[in-house]
Amino acid sequence: MIPDQMLAIIVEGGRGGAAALKPGRIATPQVLQGEVLIRVHAAGVNRSDIIQREGFYTPPAGTPNTLGLEAAGEVAALGAGVTRWRLGDRVAALLGGGGYAEYAAVDARHVLPVPADMDFISAAGLPETVITIFANVFEDGHLQAGQTLLLHGATSGVGVSGIQMAKAAGARVIATSRGAAKAAAAEELGADRSVDVMAEDFVDVAKAEGGVDLVPDMVGGGYPQRDIEALKFGGRLVMIATQANPMAEINLLSVMIKRLIITGSTLRSRPAEEKARLVRAVEEAAWPWVLDGTVRSIVDRVFPLTDAAAAHAHMEEAHVGKVILTIG
Repeated sequence: MIPDQMLAIIVEGGRGGAAALKPGRIATPQVLQGEVLIRVHAAGVNRSDIIQREGFYTPPAGTPNTLGLEAAGEVAALGAGVTRWRLGDRVAALLGGGGYAEYAAVDARHVLPVPADMDFISAAGLPETVITIFANVFEDGHLQAGQTLLLHGATSGVGVSGIQMAKAAGARVIATSRGAAKAAAAEELGADRSVDVMAEDFVDVAKAEGGVDLVPDMVGGGYPQRDIEALKFGGRLVMIATQANPMAEINLLSVMIKRLIITGSTLRSRPAEEKARLVRAVEEAAWPWVLDGTVRSIVDRVFPLTDAAAAHAHMEEAHVGKVILTIG
């Protein structure tokens, strides 16, 4: 029996620090046509959740106001027209919001299968990162076997998936991170060259390696110009976040001389149909790496849902891989 009310995390006052996250009771979402209702066992914590909690990331129209962009669990109800999924199916999903709760409703086309030998904690940390890397590194960035990827934030959730996926595709990876411990962790994950930016200049390293073909940049600020310096002729720069500053000054002459391509994208704001297309492409091209263990979830810490405030506080400090919330 699906209850009318469910446990969920709300942001007290609408915005604030980690302490503003409080457990509460809200209405269980109604499953609409084309949707599935997931009984959530685990949910991934993402940097976007922190930005939304702080009041700087308004959810797209039609999505829940509650936090949580990825979750894993069991199908609890089926909307009209859903034919692929069955009650009890083990799934992971890319959400528009609402993952920090006992139940989450999602477009059935945004759901991926979870094998019986994978736990929900591991599965919950994969949809957002794997899809982000696939969209920006493989689709928009056109990374090919034998090319070199320069990956910043290598021990972030997106970073650890990026290293593994690039290596699975036969590419070389130069990974950057802050501190010797994180640099060592990136190397253990398979980076061909791991750069501690506190001790080395990643541009110098990249040039010594002959330049790089692709940089997915999640920093912004002063990084894009330095990325351009690291790129070889015909290289690509893909902006996927602006954690430092959305404003950047770049040398356009370098872009012209090197014939570089600069682009960028977001994931959450994409139309449902485009997300469905992307999820189908991921299931065909990248999810097999997950199913055979080539790409795995790197979980840093696990917190119960009711300790979401502690999970966010930890996320804002040093971590390697994903922070996960568990429900039930």
